[in-house]
Amino acid sequence: MKALFIGGTGTISTAVGALALRRGWDITLLNRGSKPLPEGMSGLRADIRDEAEVEKIIANERYDVVADFIAFTLEDVERDIRLFRGRTKQYIFISSASAYQKPAADSRITESTPLANPHWQYSRDKIACEEALMAAYRQSGFPITIVRPSHTYDGTRPPVCLHGKGGSWQVMKRILEGKPVIIPGDGSSLWTLTHSTDFAKGFVGLMGNPRAIGHPFHITSDECLTWNQIYETIADEMGKPLHALHVASDFLARHGGEYDFRGELLGDKSVTVLFDNTKVKRLVPDFVCTVAMADGLRQATRHILAHPELQVEDTAFDRWCDRVVEAMAAADRAIG
Repeated sequence: MKALFIGGTGTISTAVGALALRRGWDITLLNRGSKPLPEGMSGLRADIRDEAEVEKIIANERYDVVADFIAFTLEDVERDIRLFRGRTKQYIFISSASAYQKPAADSRITESTPLANPHWQYSRDKIACEEALMAAYRQSGFPITIVRPSHTYDGTRPPVCLHGKGGSWQVMKRILEGKPVIIPGDGSSLWTLTHSTDFAKGFVGLMGNPRAIGHPFHITSDECLTWNQIYETIADEMGKPLHALHVASDFLARHGGEYDFRGELLGDKSVTVLFDNTKVKRLVPDFVCTVAMADGLRQATRHILAHPELQVEDTAFDRWCDRVVEAMAAADRAIG
């Protein structure tokens, strides 16, 4: 079975490609070649945004699966429809579980949960992509499958709710230094983390599966933890106490300064998300997540502590955190 991955070197796609190879898929990556080609894969060097160039490169190619891991806008999927119509038996679009209705009308999310996110343009763009692809499927039989990941991580950096442009290390550094760590809301909302190796089982199981054509699927763990539990697990693995400062999400969204937290907080991470994975399990019976959230968080914490090259400091984010801490203290003084 032959597959073309557009992108193919990110957190999700790397794990998917590795598992697909082990299961006998012939994988070709189409990207700009900025990262080394994984062993066992072929490569096509091109910028997917250069439609004419890609058209030349794939002119005589046919694929069982084309998966675009870097399509984010309506223009991206409209281009892909033109490029791959008649050239693939299945086109997989990687959408986002953040596209689901906000605020949620039900705590349990299924694939039939409405798609509506007024807080985040990223999510609205993904919804527009899905709508265009479903229209192409209904009108001309373009063989689409839609996959909606939630918060997927690869075990090299522990996921946190709020961070700057440098990633999660600065939050960990604040824990190490005994500084207050900002947790949106009261930290009791439930969150789902999925390890990329578990996500890959569901994704690869949908590849080449004729029953997946025309359908959306989310692929997530069945487990959840509160944000308080997530941060406490990280701090405990570091052998440090957690000094949590709970701050209202809408306050953080309004006062993010150079950081636009509105989408990621109000449109995603501050909301309880619990996923019903019955649909993907019907098609992929061996989809079972085996990396417990707490174990994955500990693994990721140990990994970044052991790799100084991953410890990217973010002094701007640290200063912003300090300003929020002082603002909360000032409010306490003013009222108290």
